[in-house]
Amino acid sequence: MQFDLLHVGPLVALAHILGIIAAGHAILNTRTSQGAIAWAVSLVSMPYLTLIPYLFLGRSKFAGYADARRVENELLRSRAYPQQWDSLASSAGLPTQQLGTRPVQSLTRLGGMPFLPGNAVRTLVNGTATFTAILDAIEHARHYVIVQFFIVRNDALGEMLKDALIAKAREGVRVYFLYDSIGSFDLPHRYVAALRAAGVAMHPFATNRRFVNRLQLNFRNHRKIVAVDGERAFVGGHNVGVEYLGAKPPLSPWRDTHIEVRGPAVASIQFVFVEDWYWATQQLPDLELRDATAGDEPVETSDTADAPAGNMHCLVLPSGPADKQETCSLYFVEAINAARERVWITTPYLVPDEAVFAALRLAVLRGVDVRIMLPSRRDHLVVFAASKLYAYDSLRAGIRIFRYQPGFLHQKVVLIDGVAAAIGSANLDNRSFRLNFEIMVLTVDRGFALEVETMLLNDFAASLEIDRDEYRKAAAWRRMLMHVARLFSPIL
Repeated sequence: MQFDLLHVGPLVALAHILGIIAAGHAILNTRTSQGAIAWAVSLVSMPYLTLIPYLFLGRSKFAGYADARRVENELLRSRAYPQQWDSLASSAGLPTQQLGTRPVQSLTRLGGMPFLPGNAVRTLVNGTATFTAILDAIEHARHYVIVQFFIVRNDALGEMLKDALIAKAREGVRVYFLYDSIGSFDLPHRYVAALRAAGVAMHPFATNRRFVNRLQLNFRNHRKIVAVDGERAFVGGHNVGVEYLGAKPPLSPWRDTHIEVRGPAVASIQFVFVEDWYWATQQLPDLELRDATAGDEPVETSDTADAPAGNMHCLVLPSGPADKQETCSLYFVEAINAARERVWITTPYLVPDEAVFAALRLAVLRGVDVRIMLPSRRDHLVVFAASKLYAYDSLRAGIRIFRYQPGFLHQKVVLIDGVAAAIGSANLDNRSFRLNFEIMVLTVDRGFALEVETMLLNDFAASLEIDRDEYRKAAAWRRMLMHVARLFSPIL
């Protein structure tokens, strides 16, 4: 026993010393005070459990990466931005009458992209509808296809996508495929090799481009983008995996939403992909339209050729850890503040920061109908526990909370009054606010808002509205788990 203590004692002391040093680093470098407190407390009290995770996940304010990415983005936006931003984004065409002057101005400045008129958008309310539409668009591609997902699995759906892209590449269509290196960590090499052998340009997205960044795992590209020939683009919550088709009990049936966009906003969505592709490869994808029957000469064709006429205003809002502002969090704050009648939000995770939670509470005080729909089943234990405590706090503030009953709810939708709707990849949590690369598409159109309202009403009908008893009647150990989980909310 004396021999063991002689060896274990110094190790325990060393762990605590390193924990104190790491806690000091967290206080100096973590972006928010909540995050600094969460890391500092856990590193000092439980260094044996948190030192290694902090090494990989704790550097949310990673200046070297953020500066490099920001410089590249600014360079691209000054040299290669879509012409539609100049030709179609006029002050006369902005939807200020419907949404209000202040939100329109702030959101365009926040995202660095304009509201663009003349778009048509439709909802794709499940995995079958989403991937049927995506695969159909790929099948009819004539010039190029761009694909970007956070998770790509080597399962039945992954094989379908792979076969579709290989077929188009062999026809001479240019195919670009970007996947997140962390979200798709288990994607086998043979899957990537088969696509590359067929001529598909396929690359992982990683923030650790330099050796000094090798331990950086906190920043993840959570975007889901598909675009074909500059005519059709798809954005939403689905990744590539059979669970998104509802084929993975006990989470099935999976509830998620994608949208198909046609019109000038497609160019904005493509440009978000261009920024990510350039970071990953240091090359620009060739998205110029060419006539496949006339060699490599460019053809005179509209980016919206064969697309149905539309009159929606759309704003593409990308966000990420390299932004000068905390774009995603501020987007939610401004969207909530713009509401006068209602704010309905669906999200798989409810872990808001103080700014967003304050905006939700103030909306209730203004008399706004504030509803949040959450899953009743969990896919991540700690996040689910923290979400339960935030749900209880929300109920006490007068926010109505619903739990979707049929299966796992993964959709990310925001409905503002009867005017605007936003759909994309961002969750209502700190990871989306500050750590992930996300994309949302905000539409201002009463007809589409009504379509989204109808969709959400169907979801509410399949949901159970909860009250404070969900927390109060929970076992003591479950309530303790909720409070402990909330300590880690800044990094969940």
